Amino acid sequence: MRVVRVSGFGGPEVLELAEVPEPVPGAGEVLVEVSTVDVLFLDASLRSGWGAEYFGLEPPYVPGDGIAGRVTAAGEGAEAWVGAEVVARTPGAYAERVVVGVKDLAKVPEGLGVQTAAALVHDGATALGVFDNAQVKPGERVLVTAAAGGLGILLVQLARAAGATVIAAARGREKLELAREHGASEAVDYTEPGWAERVGSADVVFDGAGGEIGRAALGIAKRWFSAHGASSGGFATNGATTGGASGVTVKGIEQAQFTPEQAVRLIGRAMDEAVAGRMNPVVGQTFPLAEAAKAHEALEARATLGKTLLVV
Repeated sequence: MRVVRVSGFGGPEVLELAEVPEPVPGAGEVLVEVSTVDVLFLDASLRSGWGAEYFGLEPPYVPGDGIAGRVTAAGEGAEAWVGAEVVARTPGAYAERVVVGVKDLAKVPEGLGVQTAAALVHDGATALGVFDNAQVKPGERVLVTAAAGGLGILLVQLARAAGATVIAAARGREKLELAREHGASEAVDYTEPGWAERVGSADVVFDGAGGEIGRAALGIAKRWFSAHGASSGGFATNGATTGGASGVTVKGIEQAQFTPEQAVRLIGRAMDEAVAGRMNPVVGQTFPLAEAAKAHEALEARATLGKTLLVV
């Protein structure tokens, strides 16, 4: 069986195709024939060596934590899942086949494409989690940074559906146009000086960028600031809830840290929202499993739109 594994911490070139023994499901587990792998910016960060101690990673390891596919075999007590099309969060996702515990499985609803389902495994659940917490009200101004990414696009859609005026912040004309297509009323390029001043203020900020961009966005927030992204160089805040003189509530990455039961519930809800047409993930680019390094290169070059997936 083929997998892509990290041979050592470093650049995308450390992602190597390898042959490993076939996994065998035990009691309460199933074997999933993977069709699509969710690719996160976090995968690239961890591959580079960032967060290795916190996440307990040591090369060689198989990266990834989200798949879509079909159950082809099952251990004792899991036989009813055979034949089902499923998504799951599971370590070692950059692989042709994976073993998953049934508690981590969510069935793909009829009528939902497998790539759409895969695009919601992380971004759909996270979008719902952080959006629910913010309790966006009709008429509020909502700023979304990294607005043309897989998660950002979904937050733009949710805020627009809630009756908010959405301001999208992203890098470059193509990304800004994509955000407008999905509900942003205003769009600013945060690579240009003075972008935050042009936004002025926002009741709610969903920060998927972090770094200097996130810190500038924090100064814009009036009521709520969600610091859930770090693609531009660390989280904008330490993630603690604060109420200071400004009265802004700040929430961090803990909003996206779900128990397995919570994750399955949110993934299922996200897929239902997609079937109903209320959440529409944008799959901007796909790569074959063997070209995972190219997917990481594109992510790190900020050359992607929407969601990036590996196709097995």
